[in-house]
Amino acid sequence: MREAAGAPLAPFTTMRVGGPAARIVEVSTTDELVDAVREVDDADESLLVVSGGSNLVISDDGFDGTVVLVRTSGVTVESSDDCGGAMVRVAAGEDWDGFVARTVAEGWSGVECLSGIPGLAGATPVQNVGAYGQEVAQTIASVRVYDRREQQVRTFSNEECRFTYRHSRFKGTDQYVVLDVLFQLHLTDRSQPLAYADLARQLGVEQGERVPIGDARDGVVAQRRKRGMVLDEADHDTWSCGSFFTNPMLSAADFEVLRRRAADHLGDGVTPPEFPGDGGRLKTSAAWLIDKAGFTKGYGLPGPAALSTKHTLAVTNRGDATAADVARLAREVRDGVEDAFGVRLVNEPVFVGHKL
Repeated sequence: MREAAGAPLAPFTTMRVGGPAARIVEVSTTDELVDAVREVDDADESLLVVSGGSNLVISDDGFDGTVVLVRTSGVTVESSDDCGGAMVRVAAGEDWDGFVARTVAEGWSGVECLSGIPGLAGATPVQNVGAYGQEVAQTIASVRVYDRREQQVRTFSNEECRFTYRHSRFKGTDQYVVLDVLFQLHLTDRSQPLAYADLARQLGVEQGERVPIGDARDGVVAQRRKRGMVLDEADHDTWSCGSFFTNPMLSAADFEVLRRRAADHLGDGVTPPEFPGDGGRLKTSAAWLIDKAGFTKGYGLPGPAALSTKHTLAVTNRGDATAADVARLAREVRDGVEDAFGVRLVNEPVFVGHKL
């Protein structure tokens, strides 16, 4: 366990903004993680748990409390057979894409379309990370957490995690600290059926078909790189939190209102994308709404904060942006979309020390 005081938090986030922390504690084992959290709680101090920092926008004022950096490690195969597949336990501090790369190498299918996503494994169940037709909810068997309220380690089954689109029981609360995640993966060298049409077209197959698992990973990484969603120190389009807003879920009545607003704003015959959503609702594209509201790729350049030149859904730091700059642009986009279409976008990153 290592400690530091007054260090800036920006280097620990992919957006690269954030002021100093009163105290930073870096933990490398699960026991250290639990002990560090319990110590802060016993002292009645403010706590911020940071893993990969890919979903955080930290205030320029920093954090007046203790930041625990999760750097635990370990990938353990608990069982592997043709009937149950591979049961693999992954420590919260494991690099997510490194784990996905290993699943491909081992012939463990189920998360290959989640390649290239920055961050650590422990963050994936919190917001039910998903991309290109896959979600971690499809393969998570259970999640082990430290319950700060009960002061004990607990295990939640997949059903108990209450997964929905970009959400779980762990999101929006500081009660739980994820310790590790148990995945149930398929033993096969083929991908799961490709649910994302653009990826299937890129790989030259029909939607719903399977391809060699390595081809699926390569195709996803290529798609993400094209959109500036693969971290690259030299590319400011990747200085971001990835997708800044979630895709809106609307009732049938609200979607009909959106259709009318889109026709009024853009002309007859122009309709918003429509996909099946949770609970009978309809999902539409946040990127489409942003673009059609007038916030095109590169909006805000030269910066200091601007939309990615490759993807309208990413708010980016062009090199010297502050958290206030990022929030200001995100607010402008959110409010502009609401003015144009009556849909209020919801930010995916967590704001620490300030609000959008």
